[in-house]
Amino acid sequence: MSFAFTDDLGPEKVVELYDPSVGLKAIVVVDNTAAGPAIGGTRMAPDVTAQECFGLARAMTFKNAAAGLPHGGAKSVIAADPAMPKAEKEHLIRAFARGLREIVSYIPGPDMGTNEEAMAWIRDENGRSVGLPAVLGGIPLDVIGATGYGLAASAEIAEKYCGVSLKGARVAVQGYGAVGCHGARFLAEHGCVLVAAADSRGMTHNPDGLDIAALTRHHHTGQGVASFAGGKAGDRDAIVGADCDIWIPAARPNVLTAANVDQVKARLILQGANIPATPEAEARLHERGVLSVPDFIANAGGVICASVEYHGGTETSAFATIKEKIQRNTDEVLARVKREGTLPRVAAVAMARERVERAMSFRRDHR
Repeated sequence: MSFAFTDDLGPEKVVELYDPSVGLKAIVVVDNTAAGPAIGGTRMAPDVTAQECFGLARAMTFKNAAAGLPHGGAKSVIAADPAMPKAEKEHLIRAFARGLREIVSYIPGPDMGTNEEAMAWIRDENGRSVGLPAVLGGIPLDVIGATGYGLAASAEIAEKYCGVSLKGARVAVQGYGAVGCHGARFLAEHGCVLVAAADSRGMTHNPDGLDIAALTRHHHTGQGVASFAGGKAGDRDAIVGADCDIWIPAARPNVLTAANVDQVKARLILQGANIPATPEAEARLHERGVLSVPDFIANAGGVICASVEYHGGTETSAFATIKEKIQRNTDEVLARVKREGTLPRVAAVAMARERVERAMSFRRDHR
């Protein structure tokens, strides 16, 4: 394995997990634990890579540091199809959880391909997970829409930096899952209008506005959004060029690249997914005057909620904490961008790195 992501911050631990009896192939990257035990999601997809896991683990370090949480950053990936039969998935997740027993510095949470049920299996095996079902004392962050709520909170601050008024703003969402649908719902409470949404199978769009509640019900039936009766079907990749004011990438990494970034018509991008744009794409957006709020600033609602749960908080306190932390950090980052003329990600990384290094300075072995 190539450790291309090593630097002065981490990673502290990289573990490959295999169990041929259930077909388990997984990677765990514990990036940095200076602020406390690392929280980071467990992602399941057939094509996950070590490189993806390294990048996401570092993003979690910065996300948790930026949010001021008493946790470091980590990530894990399982190479498997999340749509496998439930019994097979449970065997696989439990085998994965057993492999984590000795990695006590890592607290897994839900991510793409896993959910609160999977977190319950993990806790049953090793005693450590967040994003649990409510009956186990958890705050089901995907059900309540913690990450989507954070996107809307970030948008309230970004509004004054990019000239986009939330009232009447047209929104397009790429990836209409737990993040995208709730992001659209909470933005609608501020007067925004969802005009386009896409998933892995296609896109639906309606310039007069899509019925978010009806679209979400349709999505939960397992049908692709393209077949939604309240909109016109389109190709999934056309969502990049949707005629909108706010664009939310809430799917996989690197969906915006140098090849398609100039198709973007939005003036504000709220990064709901982790690492949704390449560095070249982010630089080009900045050149064009499109404000793109970095992932670990805008989409930290889920991990903030997970931390509140881990420390015994309630759903009400989770929402309050998400809003307070994300709005404070969005304002600090965008103020730096305005003051220094730098890219939003550069400003966000600088802020997060300062906080990680400060936490590291308290370590006994710090030099």
